[in-house]
Amino acid sequence: MVLVMGVDSSTQSCKVVIADAATGAILRTGRATHPDGTSVDPEAWWIALQAAIADAGGMGDVAAWSIGGQQHGMVALDDAGRVVRDALLWNDTRSAGAASDLTTELGAEQLAQRSGLVPVASFTITKLRWLRDAEPDNAARVAAVALPHDWLTWRLRGFGPDRPDLAELITDRSDASGTGYWDPSSGDYDRDLLVAALGRDAILPRVLPALGHVADADGRRVAPGAGDNAGAALGVGARAGDVVVSIGTSGTVFAVSETRTVDPTGTVAGFADASGRFLPLVATLNAARVLDATARLLGVDHDGLTDLAAAAEPGAGGVVLVPWFEGERTPNLPQARASLSGLSLENTTRENLARAAVEGMLAGLATGLDAIRALGVTAERVLLVGGAARNPAVAAAAAQVFDVPVAVPAPGEYVARGAALQAAAVLAGAWPEWSVDMDREAASDPRPLVREQYDRVALRRAEEAR
Repeated sequence: MVLVMGVDSSTQSCKVVIADAATGAILRTGRATHPDGTSVDPEAWWIALQAAIADAGGMGDVAAWSIGGQQHGMVALDDAGRVVRDALLWNDTRSAGAASDLTTELGAEQLAQRSGLVPVASFTITKLRWLRDAEPDNAARVAAVALPHDWLTWRLRGFGPDRPDLAELITDRSDASGTGYWDPSSGDYDRDLLVAALGRDAILPRVLPALGHVADADGRRVAPGAGDNAGAALGVGARAGDVVVSIGTSGTVFAVSETRTVDPTGTVAGFADASGRFLPLVATLNAARVLDATARLLGVDHDGLTDLAAAAEPGAGGVVLVPWFEGERTPNLPQARASLSGLSLENTTRENLARAAVEGMLAGLATGLDAIRALGVTAERVLLVGGAARNPAVAAAAAQVFDVPVAVPAPGEYVARGAALQAAAVLAGAWPEWSVDMDREAASDPRPLVREQYDRVALRRAEEAR
């Protein structure tokens, strides 16, 4: 049996899976935690990676490996391969002003055409501009800029301060596409955008093709790796026409597309995927925590919330929750707040409130799918993933809110599995067919009333918040 290793180095933790390269069967797993914060010493990730590999029984018997993980984080290295400062993660918002400055200087439409993105504080390009302006001494030391998975791949291949060959930094299309200075059309970096951010050029990781590979110090094949969403798309077996709706603390909606997308409004990020295709993506701020807040309000646990929501009819008797509890990113309304509308003496029941929470959360995600479709992307099936996807009420309502069939993959570490699949692919020279178990599959059961009443109220609330 040939074994491969896949890694998910996320914001919170490092997860490792050791899998059969032929079937994808997971044979061993390991895990280690990461420190909290939006600015983190990358050495903590390196320590966690080594611990997670050890927890999985080591990697001495694997033939190939790949690392997936959190996107956008700025890992700045000096010419001796040392980290210049703590990495600024995707969730660090100190570069919001820099994002605005770059958009003003270069233009949203030009940026979207050149990089697929309109800058927001999440993206690497804005963090480099912040570094240039706020910490010029540190900016002057920067010889190379990497992303978290690039840096970890470099370290696990045997490079670092003791062997600082910056030319050996590698990455993949999906993670490069989240920087703001990579061109999806050419498949190469837009150096002028990098200079606009940092003030000068720097070494950037070499972007490997989807089935490209290098070697580690022991001769094992090393795959390009992937950003977390692209890794998850591989892990759940997403194909062209599939849309992955991920319901975590926040929400993401991303589709596998044969062609790139350009959205000058910035609503849809024009990412690449890890297979040679593209991965247009919309992010929302309010997802599973909508259910958390409603469960607290009603004094029930999540099972209780499920039972209440299942007891109500679609449309919740006219009760509508627009769940912008923390503002919202899609639509871009950071100052907006949640609202509960349509209440009457007759329909104000615990069941309808629970149902309105589920429908409001899903309708917000469906708005993201609308934005992706508006760019010409085909949606034939929704794959529902994340903690809240396992809620039966959510899965049932999803078939009514999304007008395509819905499937819920069995719980799993899909980013790490996707990385392992990529490792198996570089061994074989082709993508293996790994089966994905589905916990639930439902035909489309559209209930137009749900979207109609949500869209009407959400439009009114958006106008008030602007």
